[in-house]
Amino acid sequence: MSKPAARTRLADAAFALFDEYGYEQTTVDDIAERAGVGRTTFFRHYRSKEDVIFPDHDRLLVLIRERLATSSHSTALVAVSDAVRLVLLHYLDEGDLARRRYALTSKVAALRDREIASVARYQRLFREFIAEWMGDPTESASLRAELMAAAVVAAHNHVLRRWLRGEASDPVAEVDDAMREVLALFPASQSLGETGGGGTTVVAFRTEQDLEVLLPSLQRLIEGGTER
Repeated sequence: MSKPAARTRLADAAFALFDEYGYEQTTVDDIAERAGVGRTTFFRHYRSKEDVIFPDHDRLLVLIRERLATSSHSTALVAVSDAVRLVLLHYLDEGDLARRRYALTSKVAALRDREIASVARYQRLFREFIAEWMGDPTESASLRAELMAAAVVAAHNHVLRRWLRGEASDPVAEVDDAMREVLALFPASQSLGETGGGGTTVVAFRTEQDLEVLLPSLQRLIEGGTER
């Protein structure tokens, strides 16, 4: 049997040491020694011990941009769903590594902060794409784009967390269902720049909310707007 690649050995060594001694107490030298490589090899694969924990978000963001860029105006929302599935599949491919990361970030505040910052990058990318798709530079349109992006990210994170906790037997089917619910709130067939009448809708939301909390609130807001 061939020896695992150095990058894989480093990740395995890092998580084993985090479990044994704690994240803060583990050093790069400790990880390299446990993996049987030198510091130079470590830094050839990772910039820091934090990078061992998190997936390659830069590469994932590039893949998302590439998928979104292939869409037309009429297929933009399909592309958004595909991009969400792409990210989920990356975590599923990681398997136990993703679950070990989830357990670790749940305990270390600094890692949770980094994870939140990474989620914000995804949401910003979706918001920019949706805003361009809407083609409406007004402030109200900007808010709708932000809401859509927040709902998209919430849908992904809701399903991902269920899978990480061992609660989802078919996470791909679940994320597809979740995205259908999200996109149904913003039907492409109607103009997003129009409302049912006058008045002002004030929207309050928290991105970290679970999907089942976020969706009913958005649905009530949309239904209320069409009844005015």
